[in-house]
Order: sequence, then C-alpha cells, then structure tokens
Amino acid sequence: MRRLTAGVGVVFLSPILLAGTGMMLASSADAVQSSFTSCLTDIDSDRVADQVTKILDGASGEEVHVEDLDVPAEQVPNAQTIVAAGLSLDVPTKGQIIALATAMQESRLRNLGYGDRDSLGLFQQRPSQGWGSAEQIRDPTYASEQFYKHLLKVRGWQQMTITQAAQAVQRSALPDAYAQWEQLATALQAAIVAQFPGAGDGEGKDGAPDKPPATPSCTTDGSGFGQIPEGSIPKGYSIPKDADPKARKAITWAMRQLGTLYQWGGFCTNPHGPDPMGRCDCSSLMQQAYAHAGVTLSRTTYTQVTEGKDVPPWQLQPGDLIFSRGTAARPEHVGMYMGEGLVIEAPYTSKPVRITPLKDWPVLAARRVL
Repeated sequence: MRRLTAGVGVVFLSPILLAGTGMMLASSADAVQSSFTSCLTDIDSDRVADQVTKILDGASGEEVHVEDLDVPAEQVPNAQTIVAAGLSLDVPTKGQIIALATAMQESRLRNLGYGDRDSLGLFQQRPSQGWGSAEQIRDPTYASEQFYKHLLKVRGWQQMTITQAAQAVQRSALPDAYAQWEQLATALQAAIVAQFPGAGDGEGKDGAPDKPPATPSCTTDGSGFGQIPEGSIPKGYSIPKDADPKARKAITWAMRQLGTLYQWGGFCTNPHGPDPMGRCDCSSLMQQAYAHAGVTLSRTTYTQVTEGKDVPPWQLQPGDLIFSRGTAARPEHVGMYMGEGLVIEAPYTSKPVRITPLKDWPVLAARRVL
C-alpha cells in the first residue's frame, strides 16, 4: 500500500488565498447547467485515477493535471482526507461523493482561512453556528467528520439528489450549485478509495454492499437536432431500441399529445378534447403518460421529484423524469427524457406540448420511476 496509509488521520493545513470569495460561487442556473456541459466534455475517470495516484505517490502539482482542480497537490490530499473520514465512519459511497461535491463547491477543496462572515475550512463551516471552534473547523479531518455526522442525521438522504442532500446539511444561499461537481466527485471518490485495500468490499451504514460507483456515461444534449418546431417530432428521432418497454409506451403516449395547449391544473385525460381541464400541465402529462404504461405516479411536480430513484443528469435513460425551475428540493417544472438528448414537456400557459433539447434545461434533479 502506498504512502496513503499515513494520510488517513493526517491533517492537511495549507491554505492558499484566492482572489476573492466570489470566484467560489456561480449563479444557481449556470451552476446546474454546467454539470451537464461538463459531461459533454466527459471527465475521463481513468485519467483522473492516474493523476490522483501520482499526487498521492508524491508527484508535484506541476507534473499533474486534473480537470477543475487548479492546485491538485493541495486539493487531492484534502479529497483523500474527506474520503478517509467517510470510510472511518462507515459512510456509504454516495455519502462520500456528496461530501466531495460539497467541498468542491464551498472551497474548491482548499482549507480556507476565510469565507462569508465567519465561514472557514473545506466545507465553510461557521463557529457561530455550532460547527466547532475556528481551530477545529480548520482541521480537515474534524470538518469532514462533522459534515458526515450531520449528513447521516438527514432522514432519507440516500434517496435524495446530491444537491438535496448537500443543501440539507449546508443550507447554502445557492442550493442548486452542488450538482455541477457530481461527476468529478464521483471520479475522485473512486480513484481515492481504490488506494484503500478492501475499502469497497464492506457495508455502509445502510447495510447494503458499498460498491465503488460505476464510471459515468455521458448523455447527449440534443443540440444536433437544431431548431425544433413546436408540436413536432424532430426529423431523424426515434425512441431508442434499448428503451424500457414501459418507458417506450409512456413516451409514445406523450408524443401523441404534441401540439395540444398547456392547461395549468389540467388532468391530461382528454388533451385533444374541447374541455380545457382535459388538457395537460407538466406533471399531469407525466402522470397520464405513465398511467398508460401501467405505472402510477403522483399528481404534482413537488411529489414526483421524490418518486423512483435519483439519476445523475449525464446518465439519463428514456423515460426518466427531469426537473427544472425553482430548486432541487422544490422544482416547479418536469419533463420526460426521450433519449437522444430530447425532452417532451407541457411547458406553460399558451404553449403546446412540445419536444425540446436537453441543452435548454438547467437540470435540478432527475428521477427514474421504473
């Protein structure tokens, strides 16, 4: 085993001043959308693992490049400490990824000696809010353990999106920004945990085998279809052959409603009929499309975002529900992924059921209901 063993309990204290805290934050819409565009450039998980290994073997930062890590010689050891703390507390893989994504957003994995008001450290925890003393918070191991202890107290955190779980702990002013770091955090966790013999062979606190995450695959953004006339099917589109049969039925039914006008509160029971309340709003389109495939969904966007299981936005499959507008915890809009980077939706008043490219969606959450 490499020198990593000594790092399990080591405190890495090497703060580097930044030009200003503003560089650590982005608007929520831009942040969430960038999680998708970063997928389009596709983080190479094997390369991340190779570069992380070099850092942990003592290579200088000048010899190593990891996408989105400007100072890998500092950031990778901090990521190592976060993962090690998670392993010591038997936190499942997803929890470690949530912690890494949170630290990426809050500090760019730097052990900062400053922040908004009295925020400090990797997670920008505040002494005034009971996270510990300033000295304790500047200890990366202590800060990581505190993050995990708070996360494990969040009811149902493993069913939440990365953003929802991180926000439940951090209560950030930009609650949707954590999503942009999920792919890098996943790659970092897999690369680091591989250095700990047997670390991926046990069970987390949920009692389930804690397996390393699969290498993320990338979802196209639909830009290749160009401008899509409202109410029409893009030329060249067909439901992917490997789509789940129930998803295929749901997508097919939804496409039959193309061109029908949106109706807020409409039940989507007769979209082509004369009664406006028979037309669809965004969530009733999802509900009725899946009802025709034999799958029961609840009625509103606010409840549909809790159904099924969380899906990273770069691993979408036909039939997945994607959520936008509002926040990840309380989105205000839902559509259905059709494959090939396209989404079918009932957008808003005066607009018809239509197909849009995924590139136009700042994805706050995605759920697989099959």
